[in-house]
Amino acid sequence: MARMPSAERRRQLTEAAIRVMTRDGVAKTTTRAIAAEAGVSLSVFHYCFESKQALVESVITTIGDHYVTVVKEALRPRETLEDTVRAGFQAYWDHVRAHPDEHMLTYELTQYALRRPGFEHLARRQHEMYGEAYSDLIEQLRRGMDLRLRVPVTVLARYLAAMTDGLTLNYLVLGDRAAWTGVLDTVTAHVASLVTDDVPAAAPEPPDRAPR
Repeated sequence: MARMPSAERRRQLTEAAIRVMTRDGVAKTTTRAIAAEAGVSLSVFHYCFESKQALVESVITTIGDHYVTVVKEALRPRETLEDTVRAGFQAYWDHVRAHPDEHMLTYELTQYALRRPGFEHLARRQHEMYGEAYSDLIEQLRRGMDLRLRVPVTVLARYLAAMTDGLTLNYLVLGDRAAWTGVLDTVTAHVASLVTDDVPAAAPEPPDRAPR
């Protein structure tokens, strides 16, 4: 077996875990199955991950990185603010449609963590990461287009995370692709209304006062 840096080996095992969890379910996934999927020994697995909690957290983080990366690439300044926001949502939605099982796994991971003693903090961490990802994307957009927000970044980030989470689950359940152009247009218009690219007007110069 070729030697590789531990960080790269962890990534290899995490991607293998995502494939196994997607196929077999989180509760039924074993370390032996993950090691076999990755083509490594159990000793290598336990060297990279000291606990199943560490593995689950790595899986949650990695799945988030998969789609945040494509959204960041799409979220470059375009002709209008609406075009830019729409491109970001479209990139995310394209990822959901291309990898529905991976996104479905995120909900299973939440339920698994909430129901398993000692794992509850991972569900909280999962949703904290959603908010952090949106905060980073908002800051990227704000810097790139010189924008001002009508609400605080933390509020908008948490709102977008909750909205996206709900819409994703709705799509995974209903699978009605035809409806989602209108849904994304509505979301884009609403989000754009919370952001403005208007430059604040300069305060008027005080009038000269004649000496008394």
